[in-house]
Amino acid sequence: MFEIGNSLREARFRQQLEFGELEQATKIRARYLRALEEESFDTLPAQTYVKGFLRTYADYLGLDGQLYVDEYNSRFSAGEEEHREPVVSRRTSNVRRQQHRRLENRGVLFALAGIGALFALVIAAWKFSDTGTQPIPNLPGTTSTSNPADHPAQKKATKPAKVATLRLYLHATHGNSWMDVRRSQNAPKSLFTGTLELGQAQRWLVPHLWINLGNPGNLSIALNGRAISITRGGTYVFTPRGFTRAA
Repeated sequence: MFEIGNSLREARFRQQLEFGELEQATKIRARYLRALEEESFDTLPAQTYVKGFLRTYADYLGLDGQLYVDEYNSRFSAGEEEHREPVVSRRTSNVRRQQHRRLENRGVLFALAGIGALFALVIAAWKFSDTGTQPIPNLPGTTSTSNPADHPAQKKATKPAKVATLRLYLHATHGNSWMDVRRSQNAPKSLFTGTLELGQAQRWLVPHLWINLGNPGNLSIALNGRAISITRGGTYVFTPRGFTRAA
């Protein structure tokens, strides 16, 4: 048995997070988050909301959300049947994580190398398509009706405009990490919202990204083929030139 509220509060203090920032990230009202830390569960709308809010809040802080739901069920939901993950299974999972952590780290390096090689092939193919195509001479019996030099505007229109893109790769190598990924801060639709569990990965090839990271210390991150380090949770903006923490 452990204290649910104090554990959540200590995790929030360690990451120096405020309720306003957490409300925006988890979509849970600040007064409900405060009620979870104070264990004032009777102030929340319903018991189902308590469990959902508890799991989401704990996962965002990098904790085991299911463990907190199990503790809540054992103390406040007596008699209600609730599916609980066996303790033996959880311990076995922890052992497997420790045994395969080195292999996973090595797999990340191979994946980054593969991404870099693939990007180089794409660049080479693009350059070849620009320089390797030769004009086809007129066939016998045909005549040329126009000179391309007479229409410079038309000649320029044949080349599409280049749009700079970024390549971002996220891999949960040390634990779970909640995130909200959008093309911009005001984008109505998210590209990904949820918890990236241990061993899972996501990658994007877009002009720019706006990402709210819950526990980035559990992630291995590569931007444009180069490994970067982000340890503090919060909102970050990624562009082809790099990344910055949002104001």
